[in-house]
Amino acid sequence: MKMKKAVPFAMSALLISGAAIPTAVFAEEGTQTENVQVQPDFVKFTGTIEKVETRENSTHYFVKEGEQEGYLVVTKDTLVYDNTGKKAELKKGDKVSGYTDADKPMIMIYPPQYSPDVVIVETEELGSVAVGKFDDSLLNQSLSLKLNVGDKTELSSVSGEKVTADDLQGKDLVVFYTMTTRSIPAQTTPEKIVVLDKAASEDDAETPGEDPVTNPAVDKIVEADHYDVNGVKMVPLRLIAEELGYKVTSTGKGAIVSKGALSFTITRGEKAYGYNKSLRYFEAAPDLLEPSKTYVPASLIDELMEVGS
Repeated sequence: MKMKKAVPFAMSALLISGAAIPTAVFAEEGTQTENVQVQPDFVKFTGTIEKVETRENSTHYFVKEGEQEGYLVVTKDTLVYDNTGKKAELKKGDKVSGYTDADKPMIMIYPPQYSPDVVIVETEELGSVAVGKFDDSLLNQSLSLKLNVGDKTELSSVSGEKVTADDLQGKDLVVFYTMTTRSIPAQTTPEKIVVLDKAASEDDAETPGEDPVTNPAVDKIVEADHYDVNGVKMVPLRLIAEELGYKVTSTGKGAIVSKGALSFTITRGEKAYGYNKSLRYFEAAPDLLEPSKTYVPASLIDELMEVGS
């Protein structure tokens, strides 16, 4: 079962409806009732795109609604649809909602950056969207929506694998629908459902432009301990550097990685890093994605192996 991470209080208003609607608990008269809060699988961030910044491997969309603001970091793997289920292109002025897996690490910066799995563009056409896990009876986490898959419901998956109605149970889904019943829970026959089954390119494939790691011990470390941040695979610096025979000295703000005459000076939060007397740049800044554990882009592995062999 997927473990849920704690979500800061400031983000609570952004969560999918599962966290806002308590599960009903029935009790006999005179006994105290209890409200059970459900931790959703996805964090929802909504607003209007006010600025677009194109980066090397991603596009950053600055989104604002009232006092809430942040960036949606969109890569080639991000699903983008309008509220009717049609594929869409993002542009300035669009009202959008980004849905990010709650288990993804968040870099503590302001304004916040979200790496959404799905972005929905709101249009004036009739259509609603639900993103989250549906149980074996196709009921969502908040017990507010139940799916009745019909013959005309379009079914697909991120991986491209063919799916049937039986494959939807217990899965993370993107559901496009129009009409619901007035029952509790509301029921709907969706027009389209997409299974978020994590395409192999997201978790297993190498970042474009990187050569495969050839050191078996390093491969094991990367497989067991890595994060994806804005489309860049981040790996633990000390574990990998020491496995490759380097000495790692903490500086308080980062580390110096050395072997013989070789020296790398790495600072958390900065893309620039020193290699001997030259200055080089990471595609993503090193950061503490876990307490006392600095992560760096996986591209550094190849560099450490190449110059240190």
